[in-house]
Amino acid sequence: MIRKAELNRKTKETDISMNLFLDGSGKSEIETGIGFFNHMLEGFAKHGFFDLTVSVDGDLDVDGHHTVEDTGIVLGTAIKKALGDKTGIKRYGSFLLPMDDALCLCAVDLCGRPYLGFTCEFPVEKVGDLDTELVKEFFYAVSYSAGMNIHIKMLSGDNAHHMIEAMFKAFAKALDEAVSKDERIKDVLSTKGSL
Repeated sequence: MIRKAELNRKTKETDISMNLFLDGSGKSEIETGIGFFNHMLEGFAKHGFFDLTVSVDGDLDVDGHHTVEDTGIVLGTAIKKALGDKTGIKRYGSFLLPMDDALCLCAVDLCGRPYLGFTCEFPVEKVGDLDTELVKEFFYAVSYSAGMNIHIKMLSGDNAHHMIEAMFKAFAKALDEAVSKDERIKDVLSTKGSL
């Protein structure tokens, strides 16, 4: 099975096209209109070994909220679609990622139930053109649309750029582990029989 998804989502606020290949090499082409957000999604693809193309035309004349949140919705939907019935996947993944002053823990469970635990206070309101408060909104949107538990804890950090980058990379590494296959798992890793 080729684990990929191609999605288009258009509203009055955003027009998003996305292609995701879970078993890729980390290639990406990202254009969201928010430079720092592009950089974070490129890092997510690179460190998770996901091939990802994203094109977003959002109402940035208002602010970045709809662009960031809706990109999270589409990414979560793409992850869910690409995984199919989740046969053979490890389901759980976690990673502790250092980036200079920042140390971030991320753990995920592809259980089918959305939940976001997010423990972080940023020292500034913006990094580049990205409002730091939108980082939580992004991960909440991914969690909800993918049906995924995500826990992110910033254990230390002073520089918001490093903190956010550590989050996206830790999420990538944790998700890469969770979607990976284990030959010992013949169906799905749940006593319920489905995820």
